Amino acid sequence: MKAFLKSLYINTLFYVLFFSVTVVFVVSYFFEDVFGVAKLLFYILCALLLFDIILLYRNKLGVQAARKLPEKLSNGDHNKIEIVTINRYRFNTKIKIIDELPLQFQRRDFQIQSSLKPNQEKKITYTVRPVARGEYHFGNLNIFISSPLGLVTRKRQFSNEAMVPNYPSFLQLKKYDLIAFSNKLKLYGLKKIRKIGHTLEFEQIKDYVPGDDVRDINWKATAKRNQLMINQYQDEKSQPIYSVIDTGRVMKMPFYELSLLDYAINATLVISNIAIKKQDKAGMFTFSRKVENRVVAQRRKSQMNLVLETLYNINTDFAESDFARLYIDTKRMITHRSLLLLYTNFETLDGLHRQLPYLQAIAKTHLLVVIFFENTELTALLDKEAKTTRQIFEKTIAEKFMYEKKMIVNELNKHGIHSILTAPENLTVNTINKYLEIKARGIL
Repeated sequence: MKAFLKSLYINTLFYVLFFSVTVVFVVSYFFEDVFGVAKLLFYILCALLLFDIILLYRNKLGVQAARKLPEKLSNGDHNKIEIVTINRYRFNTKIKIIDELPLQFQRRDFQIQSSLKPNQEKKITYTVRPVARGEYHFGNLNIFISSPLGLVTRKRQFSNEAMVPNYPSFLQLKKYDLIAFSNKLKLYGLKKIRKIGHTLEFEQIKDYVPGDDVRDINWKATAKRNQLMINQYQDEKSQPIYSVIDTGRVMKMPFYELSLLDYAINATLVISNIAIKKQDKAGMFTFSRKVENRVVAQRRKSQMNLVLETLYNINTDFAESDFARLYIDTKRMITHRSLLLLYTNFETLDGLHRQLPYLQAIAKTHLLVVIFFENTELTALLDKEAKTTRQIFEKTIAEKFMYEKKMIVNELNKHGIHSILTAPENLTVNTINKYLEIKARGIL
């Protein structure tokens, strides 16, 4: 009986009808002839209520439901969750689904309303957008069922608790993987880069055929064979590409609910995959007070799984980043010239100048690309028309910060350090374009 009462809910429609019958009883106080009608209406309402309860509880199964979750969630993306419902009644039902979402979403008003025909199986999907890596615990699945009468509701709770890990954006990884094999690169901001000059990796000496570049003729081999011979080159492969992620406090700033650190993690996953597809070696490490989470640049089949697991487990205390330690450990750990994609953030020119000596020292040995972020909220502020004195002051300060970002780019270029200033949401595309440009120009 206790379980029955806990699952039974009286609908608003019953209270409206009960109030109407009560009004008729009040009227019968002044008109005695109406009293009989009032009693009849009351009995009919009670009979309908009892009949509705019998309809919903006669079938023990009622409506069945189960939640289908993916093996893992993709951070910063819209992930589909599927709920399969089956109506075991012989009449149409209206259902309200309340899914107990993980605490990270902070959703207390989540519900889905639908209807089911007799013996119908229906798949209902909704999306969630996680913005923090880690474990997401889903609770029970609650289904509230109403018959066509709609006087009461029966609650059925399905123990469907499950934990799903939230990984860096592997959906983004798949998207750019597919784009790489299509002809629609421009739609996604990816640019085809024209190759300039020759790469330095020698392949073989072959016979000259009309159309070959005469600048590549090997005169010593020609003299020895008494016929024109030419050097053949191939694209340089197996070059080490390292993604270096700053896990310090400057990467804590959120944009569109996702921190700069998570934007960098998602971009690292994509660029590592593209580097491996381009026959290069992909690796990564993080730094704050010390260098950690190191994955040595390799081109093996299991490399992407290793990178993904390492990115998933990145933790930070958001301390002050130590660029001196970064330089020392980079010099000790990476002995071959490599492309270092450094994800960090500089808000002021003074902040750059404090770290510039270490960046210059790294750039002497490796090809360094410093990637930092635009403040898109300041950009939105600049686009608004200033009407009051306060708004004019705010807009002037915003322009100063935006100008200082451009000065940081100029300062890095002046010291021979490549840089990318990007909006957080465009980070992945701009990083890919820079990588393709460096490969095309053969400057690594």
